[in-house]
Amino acid sequence: MAIHFNESNGGDPEVMVEMNTTPLIDVLLVLLVMLIITIPIQLHSVPIEMPVGTPPPNLVPPKVVEIGVTPANQLLWDGDIVDLATLESRLREAAAAAEQPEIHIRPDRHARYEVVAGVLAASQRQGLTRIGLVGAEQFAR
Repeated sequence: MAIHFNESNGGDPEVMVEMNTTPLIDVLLVLLVMLIITIPIQLHSVPIEMPVGTPPPNLVPPKVVEIGVTPANQLLWDGDIVDLATLESRLREAAAAAEQPEIHIRPDRHARYEVVAGVLAASQRQGLTRIGLVGAEQFAR
């Protein structure tokens, strides 16, 4: 803000207050430039085919298979300890089923990455598509 003193009356100076709008215009121009730069980024889209119509009622919940990886890097199939060859044969059977089960992979936070990545790769190799990592909240600490 600028303050000008006007002493035209001779006595006490008169205060005239004016707002300096130059910084406001500078800020608005910067915001306008940022908006112009970011708009093309927002226009990029990923084409996704969305289903049309109402989904059919799913009366039967899908079968869920839980594959665990212990801190000692042992593999568990629904709580039973299995080796990698047995795991792959069970994954092959699950992939050949009429309705593929959901595969929930639950690694322990101290399990080796290579073991967990091997389970994911084996699931994908067998053609399973409904795979998810469960229990990621333990890694948020």
